[in-house]
Amino acid sequence: MPGTLYIVATPMGNLEDISFRAVRVLNEADLIAAEDTRHSRKLLNHYNISTPMIACHEHNEAQRSAGLISRLNKGETVALISDAGTPLISDPGYKLVRMAGEEGIRVVPVPGCNAAVAGLSAAGLPTDSFLFLGFPPKKQGRQCAALEAVKPNTATLVFYESPKRIKALIKRAEDILGNRSACLARELTKRHEEFIRGSLSRILAELETREQVKGECVLFIQGADPGEAAVSPEDLRTVILDRLKENPGTGALAKELASAFNLPKKQVYDTILSLKAD
Repeated sequence: MPGTLYIVATPMGNLEDISFRAVRVLNEADLIAAEDTRHSRKLLNHYNISTPMIACHEHNEAQRSAGLISRLNKGETVALISDAGTPLISDPGYKLVRMAGEEGIRVVPVPGCNAAVAGLSAAGLPTDSFLFLGFPPKKQGRQCAALEAVKPNTATLVFYESPKRIKALIKRAEDILGNRSACLARELTKRHEEFIRGSLSRILAELETREQVKGECVLFIQGADPGEAAVSPEDLRTVILDRLKENPGTGALAKELASAFNLPKKQVYDTILSLKAD
């Protein structure tokens, strides 16, 4: 009989955030497939787990999976872990799990930590419906297109992002989605865990005061309001034309009207430029 592939969630930071079942499975497995064996060694040593490890990450998963499937077909038990949290959730493992399913190998999840769910529970935003979007595209054009695509969605939006790019993501989200309520969760379960709650502009202003943003970030943005009556494009142009008689600054007027009508600042700004050009 084929063995079993266990998908084991591991701590995000605090080593106590692991289940008794996960520790048992890692102890009893024939092999642990880890995203980074050096990183996972700290967890295994903490719980006196001596199970052999093999690296299985985004750069070698396609090649490594065939060997792991072969061992599973021989009856061995393999536990898949990532550096932190639940494997496959913006982490490697999809190819291996898919191949195991195609081979008829039993795949068993061992649930536990997940940054998106843990952060959402404390974010102070609606939790009845949320849309997990993982890491957004790095290039500006593709990222803006991705934000435009989810703009009408009423679910709470959940993004993962690196500390180096988080400010750019927040600024683009404000420009495209509007100055919505949001929450930035940083360093979840670690010593310097932090939640910054408020509007997107308020969160960005807080980050701008810091010399450097550290730690992996999870950004939660409130979804679109389904009951809110949006101003029509014709009415918006009428208001802009009326205000332009006062010769205000383009940026200041865009910010004011975006806030007044709960519209993305970029949309208002582009409309003002268009009317000025005419």
